[in-house]
Amino acid sequence: MNSGRAHIEIVTPVHNRKSITLQCLRSLSVIDSAGLEIHIIVVDDGSTDGTSEAIREHFPKVEVVHGNGALFYTGGTNRGISVALSKKSDYILAINDDSIFDNQFLQRLVECANSHPRSIVGPLLLLWDQPQRVFQVGARWDTWYGGWRHPTCLWANTVPKTPWEVEMIAGNCVLYPVEAIKQVGLMNEKLFPHQFGDAEYTVRLRRAGWKLIIEPAAYVWCQPNTIPSPLRTLSMRKLIKILFRDRLSQQNLIGQAIFFWESGPSHLRGLAAFGISLFRLSLRFMRLNSWPDWPDPPIGSAETVHRIKIE
Repeated sequence: MNSGRAHIEIVTPVHNRKSITLQCLRSLSVIDSAGLEIHIIVVDDGSTDGTSEAIREHFPKVEVVHGNGALFYTGGTNRGISVALSKKSDYILAINDDSIFDNQFLQRLVECANSHPRSIVGPLLLLWDQPQRVFQVGARWDTWYGGWRHPTCLWANTVPKTPWEVEMIAGNCVLYPVEAIKQVGLMNEKLFPHQFGDAEYTVRLRRAGWKLIIEPAAYVWCQPNTIPSPLRTLSMRKLIKILFRDRLSQQNLIGQAIFFWESGPSHLRGLAAFGISLFRLSLRFMRLNSWPDWPDPPIGSAETVHRIKIE
């Protein structure tokens, strides 16, 4: 890191949700920036609702980079990171715009990164509508369950009090040292144009020797995920489109198969987990019990950070 103030570039891709984007920027505008040099890059991927104009009016210091509407999440994030790399920053913070930030969150992320060399740091993600409920933190690979398992019953007061190491970080908010990005390159927007690119990226960084750490004192509140329509309610034409053609859908089987293949501990275990996930999907489609009600996987440890074996 450069001496003096830490230089942080904040990057977010946006598309046609002006009010949410402005809310995010308002939240960032009041965080504690003592000792930090912060610059924000918004990649507006072809918005038609006046997002760029509103940003220029209300946040003139924010840099707006324009896309043609075909970048989607991964390409938009990559475009922003590429611009950020030209700024000679120390860290790049990649965020989703449907986020609200605690005043101290960035200070705590940077302190954690400084305390743990070669680390990628994520905050404690919480939900807007349940402000103490943890969201997409602490995922673990479980082949027999069908791949990645996110704990579902965590609350802010039940997680470890000190930073802990994880196997994957959801891309809602992640602090990347520039050195890490230069080592492994950008997200894979060709394989993962809109879904899974952020998760696969952190797994790839871990394989390259970077620790993935959650700082539980850094709070970020997120909009709950949109629940897609149950597959059994769709017409056959729409079902085929979603499952096999629409690579932007989180339900697309091709995208899921590639994600399991690339992010599993091995290709064999990734393939096995994908098969199990298909079996679970078929059970849900037939309105049968989806899978045994296994308890959440354990998270953290009594130690500040424990080392996870990379298989």
